[in-house]
Amino acid sequence: MPQPVVLITGAAGGLGSALAKRFAAGNWRVVVTDQNAAGLAQLGHEMPLAGSISADLRTAAACRDVLERTLARVGRLDALINAAGVWREGPVESFSEEDFDLLMDVNVKAAFFACAAAIPHLRDSRGTIVNIASDAGHQGNRNAAAYCASKGALTLLSKTLALDLAPDGIRVNAVSPGDIATPMLDFQAERYGEGDPKGYKRDLLKLYPQGASARFIRPEEIAELVWFLCQPYAEAITGANLAMDFGLSAGK
Repeated sequence: MPQPVVLITGAAGGLGSALAKRFAAGNWRVVVTDQNAAGLAQLGHEMPLAGSISADLRTAAACRDVLERTLARVGRLDALINAAGVWREGPVESFSEEDFDLLMDVNVKAAFFACAAAIPHLRDSRGTIVNIASDAGHQGNRNAAAYCASKGALTLLSKTLALDLAPDGIRVNAVSPGDIATPMLDFQAERYGEGDPKGYKRDLLKLYPQGASARFIRPEEIAELVWFLCQPYAEAITGANLAMDFGLSAGK
């Protein structure tokens, strides 16, 4: 059997790089893409890559180009993981159009058109798509209406694709983490913590049911679940939205 190939978007981020390392450890050929060229270069120093493509995926043309370059380099595609994502928060009445467009373009549009470009190649391999959604994609988060809307859209995109592509043997799932200990969370706390990023993080942890022992999930833990979903023994799992959030979304 040929060595399988995974394409990971948002691979220069904390979660994306953890995903890349997990699949490389599992003897997959790993192709990564991100608009952060320096971050991709650093990742390439840390692990073997089958391909590294610097790109801004906020247009359909860019998504098609990345898939064409991936196939030209490695010849096949067995899994697409859409891990690119951004966070913005704020009340609807003062939320900027620029931030709204950024959320929708990165969190929804890029994933949509990356899937569209990947599907013909995944039909050949009977492959898999995993979209990184969020607990905010199936429950409301205060002061984050636009982000919730973007992740809700990604969750339902995943479910719909699972139905549409099941006859082709392509599986599609969403993984919905809670807060992940990554530079993205650090950015979130610095930008929206009103001068107290540690306090911002403490307030997030107060929402978790573990009480004093609550912690943020590690990117390597998410990577392990995504790895599982891409294996042949997980073939019964499609159309799922798998929460990985310490029970944050289980209810009050």
